[in-house]
Amino acid sequence: MPAASTLAIYQLKVVLLGISPMIWRRIRVRSDSTIADLHYTIQIAMGWADEHLHQFIIHGVRYGISYMGSAGFGDNAQEVKLAQFSFREREKFIYEYDFCDYWKHQIRVEAIFPDDNPSTYPICTTGKGACPPENCGGTAGFITLRQKYNRVDIALRLAEIFLMGEIEEIAQHKAELAQLHYWLKIHEIDRPKINHQLQQYATGDEAWRDSLSQIRL
Repeated sequence: MPAASTLAIYQLKVVLLGISPMIWRRIRVRSDSTIADLHYTIQIAMGWADEHLHQFIIHGVRYGISYMGSAGFGDNAQEVKLAQFSFREREKFIYEYDFCDYWKHQIRVEAIFPDDNPSTYPICTTGKGACPPENCGGTAGFITLRQKYNRVDIALRLAEIFLMGEIEEIAQHKAELAQLHYWLKIHEIDRPKINHQLQQYATGDEAWRDSLSQIRL
Protein backbone atom coordinates (compact mmCIF):
# COMPACT_ATOMS: atom_id res chain seq x y z
CA MET A 1 0.00 0.00 0.00
CA PRO A 2 1.40 3.46 -0.87
CA ALA A 3 2.54 5.63 2.01
CA ALA A 4 -0.02 8.12 3.30
CA SER A 5 2.09 11.05 2.03
CA THR A 6 2.14 9.86 -1.61
CA LEU A 7 -0.65 10.46 -4.07
CA ALA A 8 -2.76 7.32 -4.48
CA ILE A 9 -5.87 6.03 -6.18
CA TYR A 10 -8.63 4.57 -4.02
CA GLN A 11 -10.87 1.93 -5.54
CA LEU A 12 -14.19 2.18 -3.73
CA LYS A 13 -17.25 -0.03 -3.94
CA VAL A 14 -20.42 1.94 -3.18
CA VAL A 15 -23.41 -0.23 -2.24
CA LEU A 16 -26.93 1.09 -1.65
CA LEU A 17 -28.07 -0.86 1.41
CA GLY A 18 -31.45 -2.53 1.91
CA ILE A 19 -32.18 -3.43 -1.72
CA SER A 20 -31.90 -6.77 -3.52
CA PRO A 21 -30.68 -7.32 -6.21
CA MET A 22 -27.91 -4.96 -5.12
CA ILE A 23 -27.48 -1.50 -6.58
CA TRP A 24 -23.78 -0.65 -6.57
CA ARG A 25 -20.92 1.14 -8.30
CA ARG A 26 -17.16 0.66 -8.34
CA ILE A 27 -15.36 3.97 -8.60
CA ARG A 28 -11.76 5.16 -8.50
CA VAL A 29 -10.83 8.49 -6.95
CA ARG A 30 -7.59 10.27 -6.16
CA SER A 31 -6.43 10.53 -2.56
CA ASP A 32 -6.20 14.32 -2.90
CA SER A 33 -9.94 14.47 -3.64
CA THR A 34 -11.98 16.24 -1.00
CA ILE A 35 -15.08 15.12 0.88
CA ALA A 36 -17.04 17.47 -1.39
CA ASP A 37 -15.51 15.80 -4.46
CA LEU A 38 -16.51 12.37 -3.17
CA HIS A 39 -20.07 13.56 -2.53
CA TYR A 40 -20.49 14.78 -6.11
CA THR A 41 -18.76 11.68 -7.48
CA ILE A 42 -21.23 9.42 -5.69
CA GLN A 43 -24.19 11.54 -6.78
CA ILE A 44 -23.10 11.23 -10.43
CA ALA A 45 -22.05 7.58 -10.31
CA MET A 46 -25.17 6.37 -8.51
CA GLY A 47 -27.55 8.58 -10.49
CA TRP A 48 -28.92 10.83 -7.75
CA ALA A 49 -29.97 14.40 -8.50
CA ASP A 50 -28.30 16.14 -5.52
CA GLU A 51 -31.63 17.51 -4.26
CA HIS A 52 -31.32 16.57 -0.58
CA LEU A 53 -29.01 16.81 2.40
CA HIS A 54 -26.31 14.21 2.95
CA GLN A 55 -23.52 13.17 5.29
CA PHE A 56 -20.54 10.85 5.49
CA ILE A 57 -19.72 9.01 8.68
CA ILE A 58 -15.99 8.27 8.70
CA HIS A 59 -14.17 7.03 11.80
CA GLY A 60 -17.22 8.02 13.82
CA VAL A 61 -17.22 11.66 12.64
CA ARG A 62 -19.83 13.37 10.41
CA TYR A 63 -18.65 15.14 7.24
CA GLY A 64 -20.50 16.83 4.42
CA ILE A 65 -21.28 20.05 2.60
CA SER A 66 -23.06 22.59 4.79
CA TYR A 67 -26.08 24.38 3.35
CA MET A 68 -27.96 27.40 4.61
CA GLY A 69 -30.62 26.31 7.09
CA SER A 70 -29.02 22.93 7.81
CA ALA A 71 -27.21 21.87 10.98
CA GLY A 72 -23.82 22.06 9.29
CA PHE A 73 -20.54 20.24 9.94
CA GLY A 74 -17.44 20.96 11.97
CA ASP A 75 -15.08 20.78 8.99
CA ASN A 76 -15.14 22.39 5.55
CA ALA A 77 -15.89 19.60 3.03
CA GLN A 78 -13.94 21.53 0.38
CA GLU A 79 -10.77 21.29 2.47
CA VAL A 80 -10.88 17.78 4.00
CA LYS A 81 -8.97 15.45 1.67
CA LEU A 82 -9.42 11.68 1.57
CA ALA A 83 -5.70 11.16 2.19
CA GLN A 84 -6.17 12.61 5.69
CA PHE A 85 -8.11 9.49 6.75
CA SER A 86 -5.21 7.12 6.03
CA PHE A 87 -7.64 4.56 4.65
CA ARG A 88 -6.64 0.91 4.58
CA GLU A 89 -7.84 -1.76 2.20
CA ARG A 90 -11.15 -3.39 3.24
CA GLU A 91 -12.00 -0.41 5.46
CA LYS A 92 -15.65 0.73 5.32
CA PHE A 93 -17.52 3.96 5.94
CA ILE A 94 -21.04 5.31 5.38
CA TYR A 95 -22.66 7.85 3.07
CA GLU A 96 -26.26 8.86 3.80
CA TYR A 97 -28.42 10.82 1.36
CA ASP A 98 -31.92 12.30 1.78
CA PHE A 99 -32.86 12.15 5.45
CA CYS A 100 -36.54 11.57 4.58
CA ASP A 101 -36.20 8.60 2.21
CA TYR A 102 -32.93 7.79 4.01
CA TRP A 103 -30.68 6.20 1.43
CA LYS A 104 -27.73 4.58 3.20
CA HIS A 105 -24.64 3.62 1.21
CA GLN A 106 -21.78 1.47 2.43
CA ILE A 107 -18.43 2.45 0.93
CA ARG A 108 -15.65 -0.13 1.03
CA VAL A 109 -12.02 0.59 0.18
CA GLU A 110 -11.31 -2.35 -2.12
CA ALA A 111 -7.81 -1.43 -3.23
CA ILE A 112 -5.22 1.35 -3.08
CA PHE A 113 -2.97 1.96 -6.09
CA PRO A 114 -0.08 4.36 -6.77
CA ASP A 115 -1.16 7.24 -9.00
CA ASP A 116 0.94 6.32 -12.05
CA ASN A 117 -1.91 6.32 -14.58
CA PRO A 118 -2.61 9.37 -16.79
CA SER A 119 -6.37 8.69 -16.67
CA THR A 120 -8.68 11.46 -15.53
CA TYR A 121 -10.22 10.69 -12.15
CA PRO A 122 -12.77 10.04 -10.82
CA ILE A 123 -14.03 7.20 -12.99
CA CYS A 124 -16.67 4.49 -12.65
CA THR A 125 -15.29 1.10 -13.71
CA THR A 126 -18.44 -1.01 -13.30
CA GLY A 127 -21.71 -1.33 -11.41
CA LYS A 128 -25.18 -2.77 -11.41
CA GLY A 129 -28.73 -1.50 -11.07
CA ALA A 130 -30.40 1.81 -11.84
CA CYS A 131 -30.60 4.34 -9.03
CA PRO A 132 -34.05 4.62 -7.38
CA PRO A 133 -36.18 7.65 -8.32
CA GLU A 134 -35.88 10.63 -6.00
CA ASN A 135 -38.69 10.94 -3.44
CA CYS A 136 -40.05 7.44 -4.04
CA GLY A 137 -40.46 6.57 -0.35
CA GLY A 138 -37.12 4.97 0.45
CA THR A 139 -36.27 1.29 0.08
CA ALA A 140 -39.82 0.09 0.83
CA GLY A 141 -41.35 2.51 -1.67
CA PHE A 142 -38.83 1.61 -4.35
CA ILE A 143 -39.36 -2.14 -3.91
CA THR A 144 -43.15 -1.66 -4.13
CA LEU A 145 -42.79 0.33 -7.35
CA ARG A 146 -40.41 -2.21 -8.83
CA GLN A 147 -42.98 -4.96 -8.24
CA LYS A 148 -45.70 -2.82 -9.83
CA TYR A 149 -43.73 -2.16 -13.02
CA ASN A 150 -43.24 -5.72 -14.26
CA ARG A 151 -42.19 -6.36 -17.86
CA VAL A 152 -45.56 -7.76 -18.98
CA ASP A 153 -47.52 -4.72 -17.79
CA ILE A 154 -44.89 -2.38 -19.26
CA ALA A 155 -45.12 -4.12 -22.65
CA LEU A 156 -48.92 -3.87 -22.64
CA ARG A 157 -48.83 -0.19 -21.76
CA LEU A 158 -46.23 0.56 -24.44
CA ALA A 159 -48.43 -1.19 -27.00
CA GLU A 160 -51.39 0.95 -25.94
CA ILE A 161 -49.40 4.16 -26.34
CA PHE A 162 -47.84 3.36 -29.71
CA LEU A 163 -51.10 2.01 -31.14
CA MET A 164 -52.50 5.53 -30.79
CA GLY A 165 -50.77 6.12 -34.10
CA GLU A 166 -50.66 9.89 -34.20
CA ILE A 167 -47.23 11.34 -33.29
CA GLU A 168 -48.90 14.20 -31.43
CA GLU A 169 -50.83 11.79 -29.21
CA ILE A 170 -47.75 9.68 -28.50
CA ALA A 171 -45.75 12.85 -27.67
CA GLN A 172 -48.24 13.65 -24.91
CA HIS A 173 -46.99 10.56 -23.08
CA LYS A 174 -43.32 11.58 -23.11
CA ALA A 175 -42.93 11.57 -19.32
CA GLU A 176 -44.69 8.23 -18.97
CA LEU A 177 -42.54 6.72 -21.73
CA ALA A 178 -39.42 7.85 -19.86
CA GLN A 179 -40.71 6.14 -16.71
CA LEU A 180 -41.48 2.92 -18.57
CA HIS A 181 -38.03 2.94 -20.18
CA TYR A 182 -36.46 3.41 -16.74
CA TRP A 183 -38.25 0.38 -15.28
CA LEU A 184 -37.40 -1.75 -18.32
CA LYS A 185 -33.70 -0.94 -17.82
CA ILE A 186 -33.81 -1.19 -14.02
CA HIS A 187 -30.89 -3.64 -13.78
CA GLU A 188 -28.58 -1.69 -16.10
CA ILE A 189 -26.35 1.37 -15.86
CA ASP A 190 -25.14 3.78 -18.53
CA ARG A 191 -21.43 3.77 -17.67
CA PRO A 192 -20.31 5.90 -20.67
CA LYS A 193 -22.77 8.60 -19.59
CA ILE A 194 -21.62 8.37 -15.97
CA ASN A 195 -17.97 8.73 -16.94
CA HIS A 196 -18.73 11.60 -19.29
CA GLN A 197 -20.38 13.45 -16.38
CA LEU A 198 -17.50 12.56 -14.06
CA GLN A 199 -15.01 13.93 -16.59
CA GLN A 200 -17.05 17.12 -16.85
CA TYR A 201 -16.93 17.45 -13.08
CA ALA A 202 -13.18 16.76 -12.95
CA THR A 203 -12.45 19.44 -15.55
CA GLY A 204 -14.72 22.05 -13.96
CA ASP A 205 -17.43 21.85 -16.64
CA GLU A 206 -20.69 22.63 -14.82
CA ALA A 207 -22.68 20.90 -17.60
CA TRP A 208 -22.63 17.74 -15.47
CA ARG A 209 -25.32 19.32 -13.28
CA ASP A 210 -27.64 19.84 -16.24
CA SER A 211 -27.27 16.23 -17.35
CA LEU A 212 -28.21 14.69 -14.00
CA SER A 213 -31.28 12.74 -15.01
CA GLN A 214 -33.89 11.42 -12.62
CA ILE A 215 -37.25 9.79 -13.20
CA ARG A 216 -40.07 11.86 -11.69
CA LEU A 217 -42.99 10.01 -10.18
